[in-house]
Amino acid sequence: MQFTDYTKEFKYNWQLAAPVMLGMLGHTFVSFVDNIMVGQLGTAELAAVSLGNSFMFIAMSLGIGFSTAITPLIAEADAAKNFVNGKSSFKHGLFLCMVLGILLFLLVYFAKPLMYYMKQPPEVVELAMPYLDLVAVSLIPLIIFQAFKQFGDGLSMTKYPMYATLLANVVNIILNYLLIFGKFGFPEFGIIGAAYGTLVSRIIMVLYLWYLLAGKEKSKHFVTNIKLFVLDKTMLSKIINLGAPSAMQMFFEVAIFTAAIWLSGLLGKNPQAANQIALNLSSMTFMVAMGLSVASMIRVGNQKGLKKYYELRRIAFSLFLMGTLLAFFFAIVFFAFHEYLPKIYVDFDDTKNLADNTEVVKLASSLLIAAAIFQISDSIQVIVLGALRGLQDVKIPTIITFISYWLVGFPVSWFLGKEDAYGSFGIWLGLLAGLSSAAILLYIRFNYLTKKLISN
Repeated sequence: MQFTDYTKEFKYNWQLAAPVMLGMLGHTFVSFVDNIMVGQLGTAELAAVSLGNSFMFIAMSLGIGFSTAITPLIAEADAAKNFVNGKSSFKHGLFLCMVLGILLFLLVYFAKPLMYYMKQPPEVVELAMPYLDLVAVSLIPLIIFQAFKQFGDGLSMTKYPMYATLLANVVNIILNYLLIFGKFGFPEFGIIGAAYGTLVSRIIMVLYLWYLLAGKEKSKHFVTNIKLFVLDKTMLSKIINLGAPSAMQMFFEVAIFTAAIWLSGLLGKNPQAANQIALNLSSMTFMVAMGLSVASMIRVGNQKGLKKYYELRRIAFSLFLMGTLLAFFFAIVFFAFHEYLPKIYVDFDDTKNLADNTEVVKLASSLLIAAAIFQISDSIQVIVLGALRGLQDVKIPTIITFISYWLVGFPVSWFLGKEDAYGSFGIWLGLLAGLSSAAILLYIRFNYLTKKLISN
């Protein structure tokens, strides 16, 4: 097969992936702006947002991971032109996401006191507690939004979730500015203002996406007249069997990055703030790979519905190639600007915190070198995982992600991340080891399955 057999797919891959990337980058950009605004208040405040969000990331990973079960089912039904199966998949997925959103909110709310037992800096915990109260509530509209988003993605209508996300981001940034700093007569809430902004914007996001999908001919009959509590046990079971392993896959990955936040907290507030900066920057490039992962899930799901397995493999490889080329580009950017990017987050005119800010920038600069190295493995593992979800293969990939992140990655982070070893940089070497293991093992799994489908 020639190189052009893969590159000719780039244009359509991009058309599908770009709206997803922009929507996800929008989420991350808001976090980026949040961190810059909160960073102006001090390193303790920045570390508090990091600690509070570490609980949120775990809950979000379960909810978002679970919701991905909807996309391949909708994509397969769409390719087969089976409206009844498609609507049933969406309705049951939406119901389960609503239930899960409420359960995750309760989980985070009642898990808050754990912060007191995690040996985190006391001033950071005190700031994080009230912030987490409000942000936890926002999990409910966020997971409901994910159900609608994954449905839209499955119909290849990826631009509408992007529009809803971009609107929510604008609302969030405006509210953050008004409520963190108390501008234009609004009360000055500090980091609690960021939590209010997040909650309100997520409510608007889900309402606007429903409005958009209800107004489009292709999707309106799916999202209106939903008999939400008339449920079929077989379809519930099917979505749970697909969604639960997908949730665990995302949980295992997000949890190791969350562990990095906690391990950084053991080193002090400055290493924790530096970790937050590097994590925020690297998560922006990850969202580009996530966009390609969704495109991979949609296109593989479509080809599975059509039973065109040779085409399925060729299209998937075009996405793997595209992701690798983009990852190389981001790696070069991180290497070239690792000393400059962290400076965006702190205020060097703040003489009171100058020593802290200088240390944070120095630490974050070194972490960006590790982030540059793992761009490629991070991109490959998430795009291949999307392709496997498109094949509705979720159980073995769940085992692979657990082994990669928790039997390989975490022990490396734990041993090398101690103060008398490599500190923060050692923690990120563990992340690199976990992501690289996942990329290799998931690719082997995909290669095996697709060859088997073709030969059969």
